[in-house]
Amino acid sequence: MEQVEAMPAPEPVIRSARAAGAPVGGPAMGAADAYPRPAYGWYVVAVLTVAYVFSFLDRQILSLLVEPMKRDLSLSDTQISLLQGMAFALCNVLVGLPLGRLVDTRRRTALVAAGVAFWSLATAACGLVRTFPALLLLRMGVGAGEAVLTPAANSLIGDHFPPHKVGLPLAVYSIGIFIGGGLALVIGATIIQGALRSGPLLLPLVGEVRPWQTVFLLIGLPGLAVAALALSLREPARKGALRHATGADGGADGTTAVAAVPLAEVVAFLRTNARAFWGINLFMGFSAVAGYGVAAWVPSLFIRRHGWSAVEIGHTYGLLLLTFGTAGVLCGGWLGDVMTRRRGAAGRLRAAIAVKLLTIPFIIAYTLLPDGRAAIWPLAATVFLPTFLNGLSPAILQQMVPNQMRGTAISISLLVINLLGLGLGPTSIALLTDRVFRDPASIHYSILIVSVAMMLLSLTSLLIAYRPYVALVDRLRRESVAVPG
Repeated sequence: MEQVEAMPAPEPVIRSARAAGAPVGGPAMGAADAYPRPAYGWYVVAVLTVAYVFSFLDRQILSLLVEPMKRDLSLSDTQISLLQGMAFALCNVLVGLPLGRLVDTRRRTALVAAGVAFWSLATAACGLVRTFPALLLLRMGVGAGEAVLTPAANSLIGDHFPPHKVGLPLAVYSIGIFIGGGLALVIGATIIQGALRSGPLLLPLVGEVRPWQTVFLLIGLPGLAVAALALSLREPARKGALRHATGADGGADGTTAVAAVPLAEVVAFLRTNARAFWGINLFMGFSAVAGYGVAAWVPSLFIRRHGWSAVEIGHTYGLLLLTFGTAGVLCGGWLGDVMTRRRGAAGRLRAAIAVKLLTIPFIIAYTLLPDGRAAIWPLAATVFLPTFLNGLSPAILQQMVPNQMRGTAISISLLVINLLGLGLGPTSIALLTDRVFRDPASIHYSILIVSVAMMLLSLTSLLIAYRPYVALVDRLRRESVAVPG
């Protein structure tokens, strides 16, 4: 595609830079320009990935405890669903954006440590309460603690690796979704089995603790060690920051002094670049609708259409997620870095477009093939290819905002993804099956329609954002500086 003339920098940022006597373009000189050693950068990625794995352990473990919790606490399915989903969605809306703002203005390693400790204690406390309101409040606490991790982790990883090498580290972090979700099933089942054998525990001051409560305690408390590990990380210099109003002389180490961008200027920046920003967010949001919907209903497709047992499809689909899902994320990160080196700002977008187009034939195949064994192979492809986006999307979003705005931007993105994905994904497929086809056996048609429709909507959003995104990223690259952490 033809090159687009770069748009001018946001006027408030230019004015503040000129008021400080600093030139708007050109790199800053000093120690903060250099990225940390790659070995230490990968150590940071490892710590953050472990934290991400624990976040999904704590989030997903409840799915294995539904029946004993319903029995012991006399809960309905609706109440269980509130504990599983709504508690997290509410916290994302209420605290996600304020926490993202803190990521842009405060020490990120301390925020990660505090978040991990908070959600770990909230998870453990779920094993000590005996009422639904208390459980709901604590599950909201788990969601609040987890809301800070991904914005902070993406921002930190971006400051340890240059733009043409950041895709793979971000992809490694993203595989925590699949590792954590898989381990929640494996480890959770093992703990439950042991807890059922040992029976209720008697704890001082607490009294009798049922087996499902023991699971929460054993899953939650080890997270405190991860919090301590996160606290030991060094806060890196912020790379890719816009020059902003501080003293003209810069930092003591020779870097250009940069202050936190006022919230009003963050809003102005996002409004000025709305086509690129919202196009990319809707691209990821519509992709999430398809992802959440398929994950919720693929087991039912194989049970109803092919006569598989829940255990059979559970083991098979779980193995596909652990292997092909993890491989897809890593390959997406690698491909994004390669395409960025070759095509610049447009590289990752071109990779995402190609992945979307390649996925559609495999969706048609696995939903329409009459034989379940044959359908597994195109299903594996639809796990592998779409998870490329988990390796591509974080770097795509990170490149389009200055460092001082990354936490806020990522929090907004997570809000869009969660509201669209969790809100529309599973429900849209169910509504088509119940209200349009009126036949549970037609669920494969519902999955096909929703998946392909969301693929096309996400592609359209990406194409709308393409040219303004490339211009924006190129402009930010020219105007960025390094600032101390």
